[in-house]
Amino acid sequence: MTYAPDAAAELRRGTLAALAAFSIWGLMPLYFRAVGEVPPFEIVAHRVLWSLVFLAALIALVPGAGRFSAIGAVLRQPRLTALLALTASLTGSNWLVFVWSIDAGRLIEASLGYFINPLVSVLLGRLFLGERLRPLQTLAVGIAAAGVCWRIWQVGTLPWIALFLAATFGLYGLLRKRAPVDPIGGLFIETLVTAPIALLWLAWLDMHGELRFGSTLHLDLLLPLAGILTAIPLMLFAVGARRLPLATLGFLQYLAPSLNFLIAIMLFREPFDHGQLIGFLMIWTALAIYSADMLRHAAGQRRTQ
Repeated sequence: MTYAPDAAAELRRGTLAALAAFSIWGLMPLYFRAVGEVPPFEIVAHRVLWSLVFLAALIALVPGAGRFSAIGAVLRQPRLTALLALTASLTGSNWLVFVWSIDAGRLIEASLGYFINPLVSVLLGRLFLGERLRPLQTLAVGIAAAGVCWRIWQVGTLPWIALFLAATFGLYGLLRKRAPVDPIGGLFIETLVTAPIALLWLAWLDMHGELRFGSTLHLDLLLPLAGILTAIPLMLFAVGARRLPLATLGFLQYLAPSLNFLIAIMLFREPFDHGQLIGFLMIWTALAIYSADMLRHAAGQRRTQ
């Protein structure tokens, strides 16, 4: 497909932003393992509050990063504010389950959720954005569903971590794509509406002597870093989501779960048996079919230009 110069530049910026976001997310388990002595709820609370501080400084000090007046204009729109509150709840719950899965030694299952997510994005694009499913895409979704059913049959329980992470992040991508707000301003509002809950939780921990922040120097240095590591990939993801088709965004997301999976197997030494391998092979087969279909479709569009 041939793009106009401006459109091609936007596509390149969106692709680079999305790749950077997924790379950071793929390596995030290393950070969470480094602060593993901190309970997941406290880690998520720190992520919210330090993200808010980082974003406020960015908006105030960096030209073009956003303006508080524009943010105020968004806050005066109840429907848009409610939409961003919903996306904030999706990311907050997604973070919490992901951090908990690392602490519980279940990063492999979490990575499965993010492998499934691109196909969830395809379905959401079909249901809500009118993006049509081609036959091979339908086949890929069916094989992925079979892989999930295999895991249910093998383990005897629903792989709720994988399904929850795929559903919440897929919905987040869909809603942020539809929200008419700039990436930094939107993320600032998302953290702003959840900051009171995070602050109250940290205050409750402090009152009961359970707050880990302030207990050791390395935690005092690492926990504020959560704000930067949270805000930057979300900003990059929002940039990519506004410039790329939802299906393309889902395709690029393979990078993050691939890195998660390798970290779980090679560094965290989580058990990985033949039953799990069969389920993952089905998911990977679905993604291979989906990728081949995307490449074939793109080649066909180029020939018709």
